[in-house]
Amino acid sequence: MTTRLALAVLAAAALLAAGCGGGGTKTVQTTTTKVEVVGQSGAAERGFDARSIYERDAPGVVTVISTGLQSASGAEAGLGSGFVISGDGEIATNAHVVTSGAGAAIRKASTVYVRFGDGNQVPADVRGFDPFSDVALLKVDPKGLTLRPLPLGSTGDLHVGAPVAAIGSPFAEEQSLSVGVISGLDRSIESLTGFATTGAIQTDAAINHGNSGGPLLDGRGRVLGINAQIQTSTGDGSGVGFAVPADVVRLSLAQLRRDGRAHYAYLGVSHVEVYPQLAEHFHLPVDSGAWVQDVTAGGPAQSAHVREGDKTDRFQDKDFRVGGDVITAVQGAPVHTESDLAKALLAHKPGDTVTVAIRRGDKRLNVRIKLGERPLDSPRRG
Repeated sequence: MTTRLALAVLAAAALLAAGCGGGGTKTVQTTTTKVEVVGQSGAAERGFDARSIYERDAPGVVTVISTGLQSASGAEAGLGSGFVISGDGEIATNAHVVTSGAGAAIRKASTVYVRFGDGNQVPADVRGFDPFSDVALLKVDPKGLTLRPLPLGSTGDLHVGAPVAAIGSPFAEEQSLSVGVISGLDRSIESLTGFATTGAIQTDAAINHGNSGGPLLDGRGRVLGINAQIQTSTGDGSGVGFAVPADVVRLSLAQLRRDGRAHYAYLGVSHVEVYPQLAEHFHLPVDSGAWVQDVTAGGPAQSAHVREGDKTDRFQDKDFRVGGDVITAVQGAPVHTESDLAKALLAHKPGDTVTVAIRRGDKRLNVRIKLGERPLDSPRRG
């Protein structure tokens, strides 16, 4: 059976005491903190240069050690990766590196430490975590540290085949580099709730347990995403890794800085992607869109009288609930693929009222819906 696994590593207590012992940067010296600003790399013009990327960006990658993580066997320690994002001591990582449990039962670690490549190890405060996007914001006291913040890139112009580098602490082997390419885009991966994280980047760069929270970098040394999961049938990395995309990370971090938690708009439906053969078989009015299967009781969509399927039929060895509306757009943003609905909702906040374009048989409807807030415990509904 193939499964997708988060990549934090359970760590022995001895790791807490362990230490480890660039060009293209500008050093900004304060009285107690040195901040190294990473300049724009010329790697894109020279071709992908893994050595240059590593020398420039590895000092900004850290190991994150969490203690007091709850499991079935009691309190445990975990180890993952992270990276510096500001000269004030802010560090980004995955939520699952510094928490245990899922949904409403999620709990943060009792203590978190951050270890830098130069051997410094300091306590960190978990300023907030986002279980929907698997992002956490840590803060360390920057006094006496040399910090090299890594710039967040954008995923808008990515393409399959582009070279990438991953830096982190696989199997507690700190400051490790692996390289590969972008193998796929717009993937959906599991979060710590019943909702999927959409837009994930797939890569064949070697990612293993302990890489969680580390950066996936492009040829210019910009962070394209946070390495989060692998798909495996053995429990080990098999060339199918996934990163939370930088655009999602940026949105999450902004909320964590402001509120200590993330809030996402919620429609309250489950759906399947419409494709031509499905539309033909079930006589749907369009050959793309989000076909509503179920509507959450008491949710925003039910309050707006969005229709769910009312009977079950089978097609291509899969059961479908027939009779529901087909969503084709949200506030003018087209909905074609499975992830389009979730991505359209990311542009809005809980409490916003949006116009949802619906096809109901031969009727074209524009339904006004006041969006709710995603609950922590939920089935997979958008």
